[in-house]
Parts: sequence; structure tokens; C-alpha cells
Amino acid sequence: MAETYLEVQVGESLLARGLKVCSAESCTGGLVMHRLTNVPGSSSYVLGGIVAYANEAKMALLGVQLLTLETYGAVSAETAEEMARGALNRFNADVAVSVTGIAGPSGGSIDKPVGLTYLSVVTRTGLQHVERHLWSGDREAIKSQSADAALRTILSVIQES
Repeated sequence: MAETYLEVQVGESLLARGLKVCSAESCTGGLVMHRLTNVPGSSSYVLGGIVAYANEAKMALLGVQLLTLETYGAVSAETAEEMARGALNRFNADVAVSVTGIAGPSGGSIDKPVGLTYLSVVTRTGLQHVERHLWSGDREAIKSQSADAALRTILSVIQES
């Protein structure tokens, strides 16, 4: 029943459309790319991913603007979108996904609690989609839920375009 896995469905949809995907991940630490590349044949549609955990890496590797980080923070819709756009351009991909958030157990605040995650999917055709999620559970649960949401969003965006 491997066909029911999200990463398999994403791969089939990318292949059917001749699209290539990449990622920019922070709080998921590469989990989205790990899941995508667990699928045999994924080299046909996966270009690569960047784990940019520190703000310095977000800026240097993905082109996230210092002003964006200072104004909105690393965990924001604005940063998620800049991360995805940076990956899209760096890999020259058709579709890019980014995830940034607070996986915990520490690091949260009243305004940005543990479990807060933003993900963004952008496409070469100009589509940009950002989602905000507030997950519960431990660190692994938050990372897993974030990766699931990222895969679902990629699937939804490519099936609708």
C-alpha cells in the first residue's frame, strides 16, 4: 500500500507534470526531503534541499533579508516565503517548499508558542502559498506534523496548477 503515502503521491504528481522540487527547511531539519527521497526513483523529480537552521544560514544560503528577520522574525509567513523563493532560485526548480517554526520544547513565547510553524510553497509560474499551523505534541510530533503538512501542500498546489 505504499501508493497511499503522501511522498509517493507527491512524486507521482511531479513526474506526471514533469516538475522538479526542492526544499528549504529549518525546524524540520531535512525531514521533508528525507521523506521525498525515501521513494525509489525520486531522483527524477527531487533536485535537493537546504537545511538553514540559523538566521545566518537563511540569509547566506537562501537570500532571506535581514530586514525580514528583524521585522517579522525567523518564524513568520514572510520568512517562510523568502526561504521558499530562495530555494526555488538556487535550485532552478519548478516547485519549492519551505518550513520554519518552533519545535520546542523551549524557544516559544506568548506571541510565538512552541508548535507554531509556517510553510510556504512557491512555483516557477509565480504561485505563492503560505500556511500557518499551531501543532501540539513533543518535538518529534511537531516536526512530523510539519512535514506532513508540507507534503500535503505541495500535492495540493501542483494538482491545482
